[in-house]
Amino acid sequence: MSIEELSVARAVTPDGVVDNAVITIEDGRIVSVTSGGSGGLKLWAVPGFVDTHCHGAVGVSYGNPDRAANMRAIEYHRRQGTTTTFASTVTEPIEKLEAQLAVLRALYDDGELAGIHLEGPFLAEAKKGAHDAALLRDPDPESVERLISAGGPALKMITMAVERDHSEEATRRFIEAGVHVAFGHSDADDVTTALSIEWGADIATHLFSAMRSIHHREPGPVPVLLSDERVMVELICDGVHHKAVIAAMSIDAAGPERVALVTDAMSATGHGDGRYILGELEVDVLDGTARLVTADGTPGAIAGSTLTMAKAFEFVVWEVGVSIPDAALMAATTPARWHGLTDVGELAAGRLADICLVDDEGALHGVIRHGEWIVSPH
Repeated sequence: MSIEELSVARAVTPDGVVDNAVITIEDGRIVSVTSGGSGGLKLWAVPGFVDTHCHGAVGVSYGNPDRAANMRAIEYHRRQGTTTTFASTVTEPIEKLEAQLAVLRALYDDGELAGIHLEGPFLAEAKKGAHDAALLRDPDPESVERLISAGGPALKMITMAVERDHSEEATRRFIEAGVHVAFGHSDADDVTTALSIEWGADIATHLFSAMRSIHHREPGPVPVLLSDERVMVELICDGVHHKAVIAAMSIDAAGPERVALVTDAMSATGHGDGRYILGELEVDVLDGTARLVTADGTPGAIAGSTLTMAKAFEFVVWEVGVSIPDAALMAATTPARWHGLTDVGELAAGRLADICLVDDEGALHGVIRHGEWIVSPH
């Protein structure tokens, strides 16, 4: 059902928090956000969440040949507040990635996705995480050109281990093609990390995970990524990938203007515990935590998450102690700005009417996309 006017207790806008806000909507876009309303819904209105690193949900991995299956995953995440989604893939042979890109590019062309993120195959064996080591490779010019051609304007980001051969040329070529290069699944030290930023890499894929940890004599990539103003860092705020105190430290170091909350959600999200396939590998999900299946039966590496943006937003508010406006920046505004998504990420005149309604603890109660209720708080 279309909405023409939404009255809430508070709205987070680029100009600050508006109390007793009235959001006027016309043809799916915001016309104005003004004060002076009755307070209406006793909730906060924040921009619809923007998840730029998400692999799927409800038993579906993005890139599945069945368009309807991809839509089920997209729609599940929309109900969790993700009104804007990048579909992420995992390491596969180049020809399989080309086929997945074709499926996802059609969804991008239809406005169902905002972009595609390739996580691999140019990753480091030493930091492969839940990627098939046998399929990892250097970013040779032919592979790079095939992926750029297959992705076209839909390809927005690729995660790379910047220490691999040809990485400088590949980074510069991807950027030339309009693709953000994200440092990740890398065994690079601090010096090589800094070099990659000079080449143009400007995002850190799930900071802390699948990269060297901080040591006071061997700093590794994390301090470089946190302190360089040219880099946006992804945080998976599920309490599994890192503790709340680490999220707090990272947000304090980089500022909410350089932090993007992401889910890294895999196909088990919204589907419960059990065994799943991630790329070419088996994954067991137990109590919501996904880990690779190993030959000896011991728990393997963490394999993505079963997180939603709704839960990530609530976690940073309730567990980390972030304010609602700062959480809104990290969940929507920062990733939208970084990726040049000018229609979303802010509650402002002319933007799409993508709105999440949350309470004082950050819990999600309602979702509006393009001026239509996805989840009503009533």
